[in-house]
Amino acid sequence: MKAEIDQDLCIGDGICADTCPEVFEMRDDNLAYVVVDDVPADAEASAQEAFEACPTDAIKVS
Repeated sequence: MKAEIDQDLCIGDGICADTCPEVFEMRDDNLAYVVVDDVPADAEASAQEAFEACPTDAIKVS
């Protein structure tokens, strides 16, 4: 599984980093970033949860 964040849609609410810190982090620009190339198998459920919880649909998972 891979995750991406559309920086133009991200509003920096941090729910993704709170939900799945193994994959997402907040940076000094108050935007979220993906910190891994491939989502670890044990983090796939929480990455999916972050995708579903994103209020602006900035997260894409595949």
